[in-house]
Amino acid sequence: MTADWLTRSAADLGRAIAAGKIDPVELTDAFLEAITAHPEAERIYARTMPERARAEAGAARDRAGAGLRLGPLDGVPVSWKDLFDTAGTETEAGSALLKGRTPDRDARVLRNTCAAGLVALGKTHMSELAFSGLGLNPITATPPNVNDPAAVPGGSSSGAAASVAFGLAPAAVGSDTGGSVRIPSAWNDLVGLKPAHGLLSLEGAVPLAPSFDTVGPLCRSVEDAALMLAALGGTTAPDLEGATLQGARLMVLETAALDDLREVPARSFEAAVAALARAGAQIERRAVPGVAAALEMSPILFTTEAWGHWQDEIRARGEVMFPAIRERFESGAGFLGADYVAAWVRLRALRAEFAAATAEFDAVILPTGASLPPDAERLLSDGEYYVTENLLALRNTRIGNLMGQAALTLPTSVPSTGLSLMAGPGSEARLLRLGAAAEHLLREG
Repeated sequence: MTADWLTRSAADLGRAIAAGKIDPVELTDAFLEAITAHPEAERIYARTMPERARAEAGAARDRAGAGLRLGPLDGVPVSWKDLFDTAGTETEAGSALLKGRTPDRDARVLRNTCAAGLVALGKTHMSELAFSGLGLNPITATPPNVNDPAAVPGGSSSGAAASVAFGLAPAAVGSDTGGSVRIPSAWNDLVGLKPAHGLLSLEGAVPLAPSFDTVGPLCRSVEDAALMLAALGGTTAPDLEGATLQGARLMVLETAALDDLREVPARSFEAAVAALARAGAQIERRAVPGVAAALEMSPILFTTEAWGHWQDEIRARGEVMFPAIRERFESGAGFLGADYVAAWVRLRALRAEFAAATAEFDAVILPTGASLPPDAERLLSDGEYYVTENLLALRNTRIGNLMGQAALTLPTSVPSTGLSLMAGPGSEARLLRLGAAAEHLLREG
């Protein structure tokens, strides 16, 4: 029975706890034992927190026995990307720059999930300081890809995705600045949600570029994503009952998002669009020229802010970093402050144009990634390949961050490809309902 627990959705586990069929302590022990026994565990988890997890599970068992559960995921264990502060446990953000960093207070979103009864299993590996979409990290560990042992898993929430894909957590918490929840979710056949910027607290999260940083779940189902969003924010999950695609208006974004698609993601996307149309969605294809202009400003917008946050540490001890990541940070040093401000002025105008151009649609759809997971060894040995693959991996997801959108990625029937739905701030419930209606038909192809 416990082997079955490792592959069930977080929502299913929560329902079984509520029905008295699963003991939260036994559930947590099953995951901790699976982590200990798994041959790739050290590449997925930076560290587990067994004492904390068992204490939280024991409290959940007491509440379940007394009929006082705190929510639908009370007693369900989840993993945490190693940039969310955990009191008394190292939080190193995948970097030797932060080796031994031990906070004395939990991140706000972790405190929120504790208030909802979730159990914190441990901290997962990630791209160094969250500044890569590939998941390659020779400094700490590069987690495995569930579909290709030679490939990277996607980043920067790489271990978060692997923890769920390999059955070592029912759900995971990651962060997304330019695609770091959505790319690893897509490349490991998971559901990933990037809420609109500002919806979830960043307090106690190691920053990359706080103007774009977001917190989001990586899950096995849209229902899990909805429940995790509620737990992270201390709110109530949206009702997904009766969700349908019939009459939904969806816009295929033709600007930039379909350029230079590799063959497999292109084929997968068109098959997914056809499936949505068969289910009753109304599909239109439109260009929004401002998207290309926004993408061109990515270097100044992202790298300037990242360098501004980390320049002192990198100047002092940059030699301990993975050179490809250090060089990406250092590229932010070459921009003028006036140019950075001007870029933000322009971006706000482009966001308003995008909102106006897409207002009549329920969601904008696009391939989550333009490529499949690249080979890890080649990324280490070929610097030009690393740069081109990283930029292409994040190209489509970055559109959502630049345009200030909420975004949901869904797995398709083709391994390591995803379909993304985007809409403006406050649209998370709508996206989740659309996703709930779409997820099964997309998996079936």
